[in-house]
Amino acid sequence: MVILTHISYKEDMEGIDELANYCLNCKTKPCQGGCPLGNDIPEFIKNVKEGHIEQAYKVLSKTTVLESVCGRICPHMSQCMGKCVRGLKSNPVNIGDLEAYVGDVAIKEGYAMDDVLKENITEKKLSVAIVGSGPAGLTCGAFLARNGFDVTIFEKRDKLGGLLRYGIPEFRLDRDVLDNVINNILNLGIKVELNRKLGVDITLEELRKRFDKVFISIGANIPWSMGIEGETLEGVFGGNSLLEYNVHPDYKGKIVAVVGGGNVAMDCARTIIKKGAKKVYIIYRRAEEQMPAERAEIEEARKEGVEFLFQTNILKIIGKNKVEKIECIRTELIHKEGETRLSPVNVEGSNFEMDVDYVVMAIGSMPDKQIIEKIGLEYDGKGYIKVNENYETSIENVFAGGDVAGTKATVAWAAQTGRKVAEYIISNS
Repeated sequence: MVILTHISYKEDMEGIDELANYCLNCKTKPCQGGCPLGNDIPEFIKNVKEGHIEQAYKVLSKTTVLESVCGRICPHMSQCMGKCVRGLKSNPVNIGDLEAYVGDVAIKEGYAMDDVLKENITEKKLSVAIVGSGPAGLTCGAFLARNGFDVTIFEKRDKLGGLLRYGIPEFRLDRDVLDNVINNILNLGIKVELNRKLGVDITLEELRKRFDKVFISIGANIPWSMGIEGETLEGVFGGNSLLEYNVHPDYKGKIVAVVGGGNVAMDCARTIIKKGAKKVYIIYRRAEEQMPAERAEIEEARKEGVEFLFQTNILKIIGKNKVEKIECIRTELIHKEGETRLSPVNVEGSNFEMDVDYVVMAIGSMPDKQIIEKIGLEYDGKGYIKVNENYETSIENVFAGGDVAGTKATVAWAAQTGRKVAEYIISNS
């Protein structure tokens, strides 16, 4: 049994009863429909109201093993809380804090997960290799291990967690919390091989020989390029790479432009301003209400001093050898035929320049196409591994999920694919 790291648990949070009692326990459960994992939210909150925390955990663990993580970092307002009936006329139920509370107490008290699909446990202990230890890999491994499968997780780094550890700043997800969640999953009997990169330290062919099934969940962390002039200058960084490797220049007294409107852009901007930058701008070509970032993250960035330039597009990065300026242009939003939302169009003659020292491109990411080609899997035009409705790839008994398969880029959506792969393997073994 792994000893838990000491942390300040959310069980210490004041007002937990008030949060739970605010829930109406709707019979139609719209919040559950907004959760990618389909967590039975009214039922687990009902148990919290009644003081049955262990039972609340069992309700949640039927569909998730990342309660303490998702409760903290999910974009709740665009998922479960955005569907809450209470939110129509007032504030929605704080589902995130309630979920994290239950997850934290469960880990501290050592509550057992619900025995999902136990009746389907195979007599033959089939072996499964999980490549990648982000939310998809951890979830898949946990559900398989709970059903009698022999699971080994392969991770390219020296610690597990994937995106959760190397893509989300610690101020949003405490590493002790993450370690406790991972340890709780490993205690199901999962084995681990660290510093094992697919296509470099181990081949897909080797994994197929050693294991009955293989699940690939290596993420998609190669930053997209805008293809504009000056993108190769010194001082231009990819947002995903900055967060993953946590290797930053000295920002003190510097001006930084972060291009993008998602949570990666918010995480980069907040990280950089915390590291002492003089000024941090977020440049986004659409309006604020169109930003995909969570509202709470936008407001936190504002409080910390990040400035936003909405309806602004970056045209060029200027400098001899390193970044000196950027050229931007204002945009207007218009309706385009076939488009479901307003599209940004550059306003002729509205160009302007800004002095900046660094530029961070946080406009999205894609899988490492070289690895996918090297291991011989088919991929689509965007570089995502091609999968069928069961997440099986072009090679039999090899599955893929999470961002590398083009899943919607949130932790819960990635975890959902991991669980679905596990359920498919369980029911077909």
